[in-house]
Amino acid sequence: MAGKFELYTDKSGEHRFRLKAGNGEVIASSEGYSSKSAALNGIESVRRNAPDAEVVEVD
Repeated sequence: MAGKFELYTDKSGEHRFRLKAGNGEVIASSEGYSSKSAALNGIESVRRNAPDAEVVEVD
């Protein structure tokens, strides 16, 4: 099964998303957004920017 983004509203009313792997494990979670459309834009940003993102080790 492929991974999926889950969009939800937290207890304080902020919109958030989490990315789950195919096995259901949460592998990324977002900051809180003031609107659903802003959270959807965050998802699209991850989709656009992450596929070729390099891994950099920092101290």
